[in-house]
Amino acid sequence: MSEDVRLVAWVRGRVQGVGFRWFTRAKALEIGGLSGFALNLGDGRVQVVAEGARLGCEGLLDWLQGDDTPGRVDGVTEIWDTPRGGYEGFAIR
Repeated sequence: MSEDVRLVAWVRGRVQGVGFRWFTRAKALEIGGLSGFALNLGDGRVQVVAEGARLGCEGLLDWLQGDDTPGRVDGVTEIWDTPRGGYEGFAIR
C-alpha cells in the first residue's frame, strides 16, 4: 500500500506561454489519483502542487524533470510533505 504525500515543485525555464500548466494537468489526470494545481508565478516559474499516492507524485515529478514537457525546463526544486487536502481534482490556476 502506498502512502499519500504532498509534492510541491517549482519548475524554472521557459515554462510560461507554452501550455505547460495544461500539459501538467493532463499528465496528472493520466497518472490518476492526484489532486492539486499548476500555477504561473510572477518570476516566470510554474508551481505545481500534487497530492496523492507517493508513486503517482513521483511519476509526475519524473515527467516534470524529463524531456517530454512543453517549453524548456532548466530545473525543478521540490519539497515533500504530508497531504493537506482540500483540492477537488487537478486545476489550472
